[in-house]
Amino acid sequence: MALFPAFAGLSELDWLRNQSFHKEDALNLHQRAIEQSDLRSQNSETRCPAVQKHKKEDQEGVKSKKRKKKEKKKKEKKHKKKSREASESSGSESDTVYPSDLLKQTTNPCRQEEKEWASGSFVWLDDLQTPTSRPFCIDRKADPANWEYKSLYRADIARYKRKGNSALGLDPKTQRVSWVEPGLEKKWVDRKPDRYFSRAARQLLSSVGCPTHPRLPEPRESLAATHFIPVPPCAEAVVEAGQAGPLGPASLVNPLGVYDPSTSMWLQGKGLPEHEKRQEQRPTGADSTSSQLAARVEDFNKSLRENPSDTHTWLEFVRFQDELMDGPRPFSGTEGEADGHRKSLRMTLEKKVSILDRAVESNPASVELKLARLQLCRELWEPATLLKEWKKLVFLHPNDTQLWRKYLLFTQSQFSTFSVSKINGVYGKCLSTLASVQDGCMLSHPSQPGTEEAMLEIFLQQCHFLRQAGHSEKAISLFQAMLDFTLFKPDSVKELPTRQQVEFFEPFWDSGEPRVGERGARGWIAWMHQQERGGWIIPNDPDDDDDDDQEETSEVKDKTWPKWRIWLDIEASRESNHWLPWRPDNTKGQTVEDCEDPDRQVLFDDIGPSMIRLSTPELRFQLICSFLQFLGMPGDCDYRGPAWSSLLDDASLLEGEGPDIGRPLSSSHLQHAGVSPVGHMTTLHTRVRHMGLCKQGEEFVHLVLQQISPLCSAEEKSLLALYWIQYEKLKVMKCAQSRNKKRLKSQGKRSKKLAKRLLKEAENRNNLALWREYAHLEWLLGNLEEARKVFDTAMALGITRSLQDPSLCDLCLLYSQLEVEEAQGAAPCASSPAVHSLTKLAEGGAYSHFTGQVLPVAILKARKSYEQAFHTSMEQRTGSGHTRNSKSVTGLVGCFALFQYLTMGIEAADKVYNQAMERMKGEVTSDPRTWGGPSDLEHLALMQAALLEHHTSTSVYPLRQLRETLTSALSHFPTNCHLWQLYVQLENKYHSAGRARRFFHTVSKSCQSTVPWLFAIYAEQKRKELVNTVQRAEYYGEVFSTIPENGHSHRIRALFESAIASERGACCPLLWRMYLNFLVSEGNLERGRGIFYKALQEIPWVKSLYMDAVQLFPDRVQEFLDLMTEKELRLRAPMEEVDILLED
Repeated sequence: MALFPAFAGLSELDWLRNQSFHKEDALNLHQRAIEQSDLRSQNSETRCPAVQKHKKEDQEGVKSKKRKKKEKKKKEKKHKKKSREASESSGSESDTVYPSDLLKQTTNPCRQEEKEWASGSFVWLDDLQTPTSRPFCIDRKADPANWEYKSLYRADIARYKRKGNSALGLDPKTQRVSWVEPGLEKKWVDRKPDRYFSRAARQLLSSVGCPTHPRLPEPRESLAATHFIPVPPCAEAVVEAGQAGPLGPASLVNPLGVYDPSTSMWLQGKGLPEHEKRQEQRPTGADSTSSQLAARVEDFNKSLRENPSDTHTWLEFVRFQDELMDGPRPFSGTEGEADGHRKSLRMTLEKKVSILDRAVESNPASVELKLARLQLCRELWEPATLLKEWKKLVFLHPNDTQLWRKYLLFTQSQFSTFSVSKINGVYGKCLSTLASVQDGCMLSHPSQPGTEEAMLEIFLQQCHFLRQAGHSEKAISLFQAMLDFTLFKPDSVKELPTRQQVEFFEPFWDSGEPRVGERGARGWIAWMHQQERGGWIIPNDPDDDDDDDQEETSEVKDKTWPKWRIWLDIEASRESNHWLPWRPDNTKGQTVEDCEDPDRQVLFDDIGPSMIRLSTPELRFQLICSFLQFLGMPGDCDYRGPAWSSLLDDASLLEGEGPDIGRPLSSSHLQHAGVSPVGHMTTLHTRVRHMGLCKQGEEFVHLVLQQISPLCSAEEKSLLALYWIQYEKLKVMKCAQSRNKKRLKSQGKRSKKLAKRLLKEAENRNNLALWREYAHLEWLLGNLEEARKVFDTAMALGITRSLQDPSLCDLCLLYSQLEVEEAQGAAPCASSPAVHSLTKLAEGGAYSHFTGQVLPVAILKARKSYEQAFHTSMEQRTGSGHTRNSKSVTGLVGCFALFQYLTMGIEAADKVYNQAMERMKGEVTSDPRTWGGPSDLEHLALMQAALLEHHTSTSVYPLRQLRETLTSALSHFPTNCHLWQLYVQLENKYHSAGRARRFFHTVSKSCQSTVPWLFAIYAEQKRKELVNTVQRAEYYGEVFSTIPENGHSHRIRALFESAIASERGACCPLLWRMYLNFLVSEGNLERGRGIFYKALQEIPWVKSLYMDAVQLFPDRVQEFLDLMTEKELRLRAPMEEVDILLED
């Protein structure tokens, strides 16, 4: 068969011959070309003597072979310039004449004349003196791609990459073709190899590789059984046999079977199917990353073109731009340009904004897209322009509560336009607008679901904003007015709109009538009835207080202190004593002019626009609990969520207070809100001297509880009494921590008196929760026998209800935990007071005191009862999906697990917790309200971790189980402070911190709250303190002084920068305060001042930040005070007053 089947009919060499070629014609053309070339050379010599001279020099051989390289280049340039001038003067572009040109001249003389006329330099049309019929010029240097590819678009031109340096017809031993441009190889040689942090290396790491799987061998006989390796048959034999070739079957377009399927399809004018195109081999390296990014961009464009109303895809495409900028150069800027990072960031922002502009055009009603656009424009636009756009957006969507919250946070964080009065007015406008929407007065915008709950959240945010700015009087007045407006509202105005109700409420506020928390307060409804009936109001008796004696004491404790320290002490003292609003006492003949500090008076214009209606009893009770927690009492309000990051300003969130570390079992139910109560504004590292409030503050709290309790239901009354005793218990714990026996004794006496008074009330005599707190109070005071008697009395009171009573389970659980902790490391024993209590709880019979032994039969019966009650409660919970009885399940599971721990071991207890959590995983893990307390599943996870922590600290047990439990729990509940504290204590026991750092990084990236960031920084600071303590140990001598810096400072600084770069971390006061104190402690005063001014751009309303700056940079105290005055922050002790006090 012939080599080329298509030409098989011709003879062997005829297909190589050109029939139209004649030797005589070629010789004649060549002779004419030589004659024409000689003629043109003579004409050019006569016209240009410079060229003639140059040729003479060439003929004489004057040019030397050993010239320098520099002179040679100059000569060549001069020669080119002269030859160009000669060619222009001769009227032709080149002296070379080809035979084909001569042939065209002879055959077509008219075309030759046109070429001679058009062969000249370009001339502007205006420069022509005489008009011509052909005002154009022919360009000899045309682009061959225009007529080769029949297109003017450069992207349509194919580009090829040549493989190899060989060419057909050359001897590979002696001849070769260099396809590389000059200078490129030298540049490649001089290039340094990429480091691991370079863009190419990062692209290689981020690229998704194509896994290669080895091809499985075909089932055949082993090679060991054959005497040779089989070779596949050649292509010709395959084609002759009619079989498929190595790349494809034989056909008309592929007679030899050497083309692959894609080439065969191309020869037929067809393309591959879509699924086969995707299965083609992917490129590797940077080309692979570029192709993947291009494919993703194409997918985004296609999906957005087909469905432009998909807002989620638009936002994903915007976030994808960051990945594009980190990709190869077709999608990013050049790497070596100056200020490349800043330019690339701005370019990315502008690109994102343009994408969002298109998204908003396609979805004009999407608030989410508009918010994302405004967030990006914050880096591009001026503050005035940005504020104008925000106002326009809020005007278009006045019923969107989430938009209002973001707008309020934006206005708070604008330092250039910030002032306390202006932001307080914005809060009032927000609440009044939402109140109108809720009432139905705004017909164009209906009320959205959850508007009432969101309004209460915004109200609480306003109160905490005023507290952080130092205006505690306005915050307390807001709560007082809201409680009167909600709980003491007359029936005659309940059906009116909110605005008209506020108008009726204003005369009551300005009348001087006692308000909530003041003596003699009767409420708005009593005042309205009195006004309707008429008559005289009996004035209250004057109080015999010792305020005058307290005011006469000097506020300056030590005049030898620096002035800035004296100012801090006076300011903190007035913050703790003067946070209540001042009102003139008519019984003492006081007037408004008698107030020494006008800022302590609160007008109705400051609080009137913020009044809202709360229709449900749950929200009303939530308002009461929020106010009590604002005053420092415990409650169910949880401010650890992402929406409350701007309220976190208390360092107790990280360190914890009380016997938490020594008593992990009994203190697991205590929660740290991370929000400073009113009257406790100090610098970051200044310890609060006492837990409670001042004398007037404690009296205010008692009056609030006494006046509000009659308006609550029985269940709400019991909860308020429980919070009250827990508040007293926290004060006792604080006194015990300070190790002041005298203060502990006096505080314990007052707390016990209050607890007994509450238990004597008729509705609280059978309240086991109050009995539990009172017994715990006695235990904390050291009265163990008295506490046991209280526990036994309470157990005997409710033992008949057995495991069905959640309060009884909680009581028995706390009693058993305290007994286990009191054993001080003793091994779990079946004959212990804890086992006795748990056994009696399961039996449900008559309760008896512990005599020193528990019968084994009783233990077996109790275990059986626990198992039955456990399975029954789990089935009921799973079947009904009810979440209100979560405490009953929590107490029951805790008692069962502790019973198994004491009788069988830690594995049995851990199994109980795992079974309960596995059954409850499908339920809602948190309260639907954003400020709700922890869920029952979170309670169980904390109890399990606390039990494992107790066991590992009292016996030999591997820490792996505790670590796995903590990491699993923190992955589901990343805002639980107790779990983080246990995790930090556990990981600080190891010298290797890599595992903890990876876990912190994973949780921080996946969680929107700032709590994981805070604990990650806190863990690194604790590790750094440990290393510094070892290095500075005196008894080690000078050995450790040569240890270099281990990088802890840089890592902590990097964590701070990453945290404040997030949206929630930028508005967290505690984060900025910790960062500022860390930099100053490291000696970086300049960087610390820079961080302070950077923090002012994000949180200018936080007064404690200014107080920290005064302590850290005392030489600029007057500058900071001027800033506070300019921004209208509460300044209780001006520096001029401090000077007067020092003179006195």
